[in-house]
Amino acid sequence: MALALLHTSPVHVPVFDGLRDAEHAGLALRHLVSEELLTRARAQGPEAVAGDVERMLRCAVAEGAEAVLCTCSTIGGVAEEVGPRLGVPVLRVDRPMAALAAAAGRVVVLAAVESTLGPTVELIRSEAVGAPPRITTRSVEGAWERFEAGDREGYLAAVAAAVDAVPVAEADVIVLAQASMADAVGRAATSLPVLASPRTGLAAAVEAARG
Repeated sequence: MALALLHTSPVHVPVFDGLRDAEHAGLALRHLVSEELLTRARAQGPEAVAGDVERMLRCAVAEGAEAVLCTCSTIGGVAEEVGPRLGVPVLRVDRPMAALAAAAGRVVVLAAVESTLGPTVELIRSEAVGAPPRITTRSVEGAWERFEAGDREGYLAAVAAAVDAVPVAEADVIVLAQASMADAVGRAATSLPVLASPRTGLAAAVEAARG
Protein backbone atom coordinates (compact mmCIF):
# COMPACT_ATOMS: atom_id res chain seq x y z
CA MET A 1 0.00 0.00 0.00
CA ALA A 2 1.31 3.45 -0.89
CA LEU A 3 0.23 6.83 0.46
CA ALA A 4 1.29 10.31 -0.64
CA LEU A 5 1.60 12.93 2.09
CA LEU A 6 1.46 16.63 1.22
CA HIS A 7 3.44 18.73 3.71
CA THR A 8 4.20 22.43 3.95
CA SER A 9 7.26 21.80 6.14
CA PRO A 10 9.96 19.11 6.06
CA VAL A 11 9.67 18.65 9.85
CA HIS A 12 6.61 16.47 9.27
CA VAL A 13 8.53 13.83 7.34
CA PRO A 14 10.21 12.10 10.31
CA VAL A 15 7.02 12.39 12.39
CA PHE A 16 4.97 10.41 9.90
CA ASP A 17 7.80 8.02 9.10
CA GLY A 18 7.98 7.26 12.82
CA LEU A 19 4.24 6.63 13.05
CA ARG A 20 4.46 4.39 9.98
CA ASP A 21 7.30 2.37 11.49
CA ALA A 22 5.51 2.01 14.84
CA GLU A 23 1.96 1.34 13.70
CA HIS A 24 1.75 0.61 9.96
CA ALA A 25 4.50 -1.80 8.98
CA GLY A 26 4.82 -2.28 5.25
CA LEU A 27 3.19 1.04 4.37
CA ALA A 28 5.03 3.03 1.70
CA LEU A 29 4.97 6.80 2.17
CA ARG A 30 5.84 9.35 -0.49
CA HIS A 31 6.43 12.78 1.00
CA LEU A 32 5.61 15.88 -1.06
CA VAL A 33 7.02 19.00 0.60
CA SER A 34 6.29 22.58 -0.46
CA GLU A 35 6.82 25.33 2.10
CA GLU A 36 5.83 27.87 -0.53
CA LEU A 37 2.22 26.62 -0.51
CA LEU A 38 1.72 27.74 3.08
CA THR A 39 3.47 31.05 2.48
CA ARG A 40 1.10 31.90 -0.36
CA ALA A 41 -1.97 30.50 1.40
CA ARG A 42 -1.28 32.72 4.40
CA ALA A 43 -0.81 35.79 2.23
CA GLN A 44 -3.55 35.25 -0.35
CA GLY A 45 -5.90 32.64 1.10
CA PRO A 46 -5.99 28.85 0.60
CA GLU A 47 -7.79 29.03 -2.75
CA ALA A 48 -4.75 30.77 -4.23
CA VAL A 49 -2.81 27.49 -4.11
CA ALA A 50 -5.62 25.19 -5.27
CA GLY A 51 -4.18 24.73 -8.76
CA ASP A 52 -0.71 23.86 -7.51
CA VAL A 53 -2.12 21.44 -4.93
CA GLU A 54 -4.11 19.64 -7.61
CA ARG A 55 -1.09 19.37 -9.92
CA MET A 56 1.08 17.92 -7.16
CA LEU A 57 -1.54 15.39 -6.13
CA ARG A 58 -2.24 14.33 -9.70
CA CYS A 59 1.44 13.53 -10.13
CA ALA A 60 1.45 11.50 -6.91
CA VAL A 61 -1.56 9.48 -8.02
CA ALA A 62 -0.02 8.90 -11.44
CA GLU A 63 3.04 7.50 -9.67
CA GLY A 64 0.99 5.00 -7.67
CA ALA A 65 -0.43 6.69 -4.57
CA GLU A 66 -3.58 4.89 -3.41
CA ALA A 67 -4.61 7.73 -1.09
CA VAL A 68 -3.37 11.20 -0.22
CA LEU A 69 -3.09 12.83 3.20
CA CYS A 70 -2.64 16.60 3.49
CA THR A 71 -0.86 17.39 6.75
CA CYS A 72 -1.32 21.18 6.56
CA SER A 73 -4.50 22.41 8.22
CA THR A 74 -4.45 25.72 6.35
CA ILE A 75 -4.74 24.08 2.92
CA GLY A 76 -6.45 20.84 4.00
CA GLY A 77 -9.85 21.96 2.76
CA VAL A 78 -8.44 22.78 -0.66
CA ALA A 79 -6.82 19.35 -0.86
CA GLU A 80 -10.09 17.61 0.04
CA GLU A 81 -11.93 19.49 -2.71
CA VAL A 82 -9.51 18.03 -5.26
CA GLY A 83 -10.23 14.46 -4.19
CA PRO A 84 -13.28 13.68 -6.34
CA ARG A 85 -11.29 14.62 -9.47
CA LEU A 86 -8.36 12.33 -8.69
CA GLY A 87 -10.05 8.97 -8.26
CA VAL A 88 -8.39 8.19 -4.92
CA PRO A 89 -9.26 9.26 -1.35
CA VAL A 90 -7.80 12.63 -0.37
CA LEU A 91 -7.95 13.40 3.34
CA ARG A 92 -6.96 16.26 5.59
CA VAL A 93 -4.97 15.15 8.61
CA ASP A 94 -7.08 17.04 11.14
CA ARG A 95 -10.54 15.70 10.26
CA PRO A 96 -10.47 12.67 12.62
CA MET A 97 -9.20 14.93 15.41
CA ALA A 98 -11.99 17.42 14.67
CA ALA A 99 -14.59 14.66 14.93
CA LEU A 100 -13.35 13.82 18.42
CA ALA A 101 -13.36 17.48 19.45
CA ALA A 102 -16.86 18.03 18.07
CA ALA A 103 -18.25 15.65 20.69
CA ALA A 104 -17.06 17.92 23.50
CA GLY A 105 -19.00 20.81 24.99
CA ARG A 106 -16.22 23.38 25.16
CA VAL A 107 -13.21 23.36 22.86
CA VAL A 108 -10.11 25.56 22.90
CA VAL A 109 -8.18 25.59 19.62
CA LEU A 110 -4.52 26.57 19.73
CA ALA A 111 -2.50 27.44 16.64
CA ALA A 112 0.94 28.85 15.95
CA VAL A 113 -0.22 30.19 12.57
CA GLU A 114 -3.34 32.33 12.75
CA SER A 115 -4.49 31.30 9.26
CA THR A 116 -5.05 27.81 10.65
CA LEU A 117 -7.63 28.87 13.23
CA GLY A 118 -10.55 29.60 10.89
CA PRO A 119 -10.31 26.34 8.88
CA THR A 120 -9.96 24.31 12.09
CA VAL A 121 -13.01 25.89 13.72
CA GLU A 122 -15.07 25.34 10.58
CA LEU A 123 -13.97 21.72 10.42
CA ILE A 124 -14.91 21.02 14.04
CA ARG A 125 -18.32 22.58 13.52
CA SER A 126 -18.87 20.53 10.38
CA GLU A 127 -18.17 17.33 12.32
CA ALA A 128 -20.66 18.10 15.10
CA VAL A 129 -23.77 15.97 15.42
CA GLY A 130 -26.49 18.27 16.72
CA ALA A 131 -25.42 21.48 18.38
CA PRO A 132 -21.75 22.32 17.80
CA PRO A 133 -19.46 22.83 20.79
CA ARG A 134 -18.54 26.26 22.08
CA ILE A 135 -15.19 26.96 20.47
CA THR A 136 -12.63 29.56 21.47
CA THR A 137 -9.33 30.14 19.72
CA ARG A 138 -5.89 31.27 20.79
CA SER A 139 -2.73 32.02 18.83
CA VAL A 140 0.52 30.90 20.44
CA GLU A 141 2.42 34.16 20.33
CA GLY A 142 5.99 33.94 19.08
CA ALA A 143 5.84 30.21 18.42
CA TRP A 144 5.86 30.32 14.63
CA GLU A 145 8.86 32.62 14.55
CA ARG A 146 10.75 29.98 16.53
CA PHE A 147 9.54 27.28 14.19
CA GLU A 148 10.70 29.20 11.11
CA ALA A 149 14.07 29.83 12.76
CA GLY A 150 14.57 26.10 13.25
CA ASP A 151 14.19 26.31 17.04
CA ARG A 152 12.05 23.19 17.46
CA GLU A 153 12.62 22.96 21.21
CA GLY A 154 11.59 26.57 21.72
CA TYR A 155 8.58 26.08 19.48
CA LEU A 156 7.33 23.04 21.37
CA ALA A 157 8.00 24.70 24.71
CA ALA A 158 5.88 27.69 23.67
CA VAL A 159 3.05 25.42 22.56
CA ALA A 160 3.20 23.39 25.78
CA ALA A 161 3.10 26.61 27.83
CA ALA A 162 0.04 27.76 25.89
CA VAL A 163 -1.66 24.42 26.54
CA ASP A 164 -1.00 24.72 30.27
CA ALA A 165 -2.30 28.29 30.27
CA VAL A 166 -5.82 27.14 29.30
CA PRO A 167 -7.92 27.18 32.49
CA VAL A 168 -9.26 23.71 33.29
CA ALA A 169 -12.60 25.22 34.26
CA GLU A 170 -13.06 26.79 30.82
CA ALA A 171 -12.55 23.83 28.47
CA ASP A 172 -13.36 20.17 28.03
CA VAL A 173 -10.69 19.54 25.40
CA ILE A 174 -7.77 21.35 23.78
CA VAL A 175 -7.11 21.02 20.05
CA LEU A 176 -3.66 21.57 18.56
CA ALA A 177 -4.54 22.89 15.13
CA GLN A 178 -1.24 22.09 13.39
CA ALA A 179 0.44 18.71 12.99
CA SER A 180 3.79 20.28 13.92
CA MET A 181 2.45 20.95 17.43
CA ALA A 182 1.85 17.28 18.27
CA ASP A 183 5.05 16.63 20.22
CA ALA A 184 4.08 19.36 22.69
CA VAL A 185 1.38 17.06 24.12
CA GLY A 186 3.90 15.08 26.16
CA ARG A 187 5.48 18.27 27.49
CA ALA A 188 2.29 19.80 28.85
CA ALA A 189 1.14 19.27 32.43
CA THR A 190 -2.58 20.04 31.99
CA SER A 191 -5.19 17.55 33.15
CA LEU A 192 -7.35 18.37 30.12
CA PRO A 193 -7.39 16.06 27.09
CA VAL A 194 -5.14 17.46 24.35
CA LEU A 195 -5.82 16.36 20.77
CA ALA A 196 -3.22 16.31 17.99
CA SER A 197 -3.72 15.18 14.43
CA PRO A 198 -0.85 13.03 13.07
CA ARG A 199 -1.68 9.60 14.53
CA THR A 200 -5.43 9.63 13.88
CA GLY A 201 -4.98 11.30 10.51
CA LEU A 202 -2.51 8.71 9.24
CA ALA A 203 -4.68 5.86 10.52
CA ALA A 204 -7.68 7.29 8.66
CA ALA A 205 -5.69 7.57 5.43
CA VAL A 206 -4.59 3.95 5.74
CA GLU A 207 -8.18 2.82 6.18
CA ALA A 208 -9.31 4.92 3.22
CA ALA A 209 -6.66 3.37 1.01
CA ARG A 210 -7.73 -0.12 2.05
CA GLY A 211 -11.38 0.64 1.41
